[in-house]
Amino acid sequence: MHCFSLTTENHIAHLVLNQPDALNTMGPTFWRELDEVLSALHKDAQARVLLISSTGKHFSAGMALETFAGAITMDDQSPEGRAAMFDLLTDMQATFSKLETLRIPVIAAIQGGCIGGAVDMVTACCLRYATADAFFCIQEINIGMVADVGTLQRLPKLVPLALVKELAYTGRRLSAQKAAAYGLVNEVFETPQAMLAAALQCAAEIATKPPVAIWGTKQAVHYARDHSVDEALKQMGWLQGAIWSNKNVMEAVLAMKGKRTPEFAALQPLRGFRDIV
Repeated sequence: MHCFSLTTENHIAHLVLNQPDALNTMGPTFWRELDEVLSALHKDAQARVLLISSTGKHFSAGMALETFAGAITMDDQSPEGRAAMFDLLTDMQATFSKLETLRIPVIAAIQGGCIGGAVDMVTACCLRYATADAFFCIQEINIGMVADVGTLQRLPKLVPLALVKELAYTGRRLSAQKAAAYGLVNEVFETPQAMLAAALQCAAEIATKPPVAIWGTKQAVHYARDHSVDEALKQMGWLQGAIWSNKNVMEAVLAMKGKRTPEFAALQPLRGFRDIV
């Protein structure tokens, strides 16, 4: 891969943005590689948690704007061109939505600037850790456009609406400390090394839990976020009935009593009709 490196160890997939000289901006290769990685992780079921971190000064400076002056033409002069914008954005939105629908939890470890499209990206993750010098910026308004790949849809579910409006209207930076106070960030660390260590520790804890129970928990939390309590409780009943495992509960209890690491079955790999040769 050109924009990322990926390792998997002890059931933890670690995806690293590795173009620090380009401030980890998001060009066509970024989108293609990220989509491919997320699709593979979703299917193969080897990893039980995904950690996304970065390198260099900023986590990511967002969209590579030069792309739209060259490789991608945004035609606003005809209805056909504007319709094509809709389809292009839908495709990009779907890539970040894969972070949200991935069968495993996703942790973002953020250092420096999390700007523009990077905010779209991390708001689709489950947990966010940050360094003390990190900041978040809805940069799109500063360059004459509306944030369009998920920030305005997901951020209001994470922090107060008035804060979202302030950030989206002004393009101001939100510091890591304030982000933590509002609940956007789980914890703030003085150094990238300390942050990454904490993120890996959390990932390791998640990886010891029954994968199917983690899957069910992610399903239930996201459903409850977007539905009424009554609807979510009904969904919870169906979900628990579908994935309940006496074996997993017994193994968890015996492992605690025996002070050992429990052993649980992995999620099944996914193989669809398109995968059949």
